[in-house]
Amino acid sequence: MRFDEILTNDDLLDALYDMHFDECTPIQELAIPPVLEGRDLLAVAQTGTGKTAAYLLPVIERLVNDNYPQDHVNCVVMSPTRELAQQIDRQMQGFSYFMPVSSMAIYGGTDGHTYDQQRKGLKMGADVVIATPGRLLAHLSMGYVDLSKVSFFILDEADRMLDMGFIDDIMQIIGHLPKERQTLLFSATMPPKIQQLAERILNNPAEVKIAVSKPAEKIKQRAYVCYETQKLPILENLFRENPPSRVIIFSSSKQKVKELARALKKFKIKVAEMHSDLDQNQREDVMLDFKAGKINVVVATDIISRGIDIDNIETVINYDVPHEAEDYVHRIGRTARADKEGSAYTFISEKERSRFRNIEKLLEKEVEKLEVPENLGETPSYGAAARKGGAQSGGRSSGRRNTRQYKKSADSRPKDKRGYHRHKKSPKPSGEKPKQTQSSTDGNA
Repeated sequence: MRFDEILTNDDLLDALYDMHFDECTPIQELAIPPVLEGRDLLAVAQTGTGKTAAYLLPVIERLVNDNYPQDHVNCVVMSPTRELAQQIDRQMQGFSYFMPVSSMAIYGGTDGHTYDQQRKGLKMGADVVIATPGRLLAHLSMGYVDLSKVSFFILDEADRMLDMGFIDDIMQIIGHLPKERQTLLFSATMPPKIQQLAERILNNPAEVKIAVSKPAEKIKQRAYVCYETQKLPILENLFRENPPSRVIIFSSSKQKVKELARALKKFKIKVAEMHSDLDQNQREDVMLDFKAGKINVVVATDIISRGIDIDNIETVINYDVPHEAEDYVHRIGRTARADKEGSAYTFISEKERSRFRNIEKLLEKEVEKLEVPENLGETPSYGAAARKGGAQSGGRSSGRRNTRQYKKSADSRPKDKRGYHRHKKSPKPSGEKPKQTQSSTDGNA
């Protein structure tokens, strides 16, 4: 379905045309009509399917077509993170470019000047306020924010907000809203706590559920079953065969992220790290450099598993298997966005096999297991039976005896200062980047 079949405002359609938005994604096709009708909405869809446009476009059309007053806050969009709030605000500015609709992003980690700008904007009234819960509450506590005339209340990434402990903040904010309002709840997953929240705040909602907890079909998923000490050599081999251009590597801890980033810099790879030890300005600089192509690889914790919108991320690598199967879906959802293709690799150590089996259970399919490079030695088995070189076993394991022998020989090899086993140096990446397709401006969030 085309946007001009469900939206009527010419200025809005002109903005979509300039942004190369032509066809609706499934979530947009199903969510926009009930929002235009004024119904509450419970929408569940995986990351990268266009949820942001699914709620912003009908709200913008209604704000203009129905002549909502412009001297107070008409819509509040809640976001779990600063990065996602900024992303939503950028899309809002694009969609409303030809229209008299104002918006502003409210988030923490700013200086006094920015806080004062936020305060003035909230007092004057913006059509759409995109905010993180904590910072909006801070402004509300000062007594100068009036949310009594809000007509639209939107929760984006609701499951993540609950995971981050924002439920009490959200309920406090709802206490400042009028009872007569339209509420939209968007989530990537539907755990019981989201269902309970929906029952509390939604009134006879329309429900839209698309591909719950399943990655995009165009992501080619593969895995290596290996020992922990083989992960870095496997990564080096991948980058030697395919020099990285736009890659995200997820690891389980801040310390591991830092160690891995240092190791990759020695391979002459343009790499940056992303974790909670960085302040907001540092994190923002990393993402800007990544978007600009100044950085080819970002090594990160799950801090960016959601809420970023970067075109043409070619590969996601799970250096460590995530603890929760849902997190795997969010991680690899950073690639193959806007109907493009992408790759996802996962490195599975002995201790992580059961976690990856849970992921495969969620996916309802077995992920292809690749053979570890021959020069790295034996590998652990993955299935119940070990087979030499088989996809099921994940490598060249020939049973428990050989596994013990490999562990012994591996442990006896000298280690470097980081604790990684030394291995024969491989040629440095050539630095030649693969050809890239034209960047899409779809903007799916």
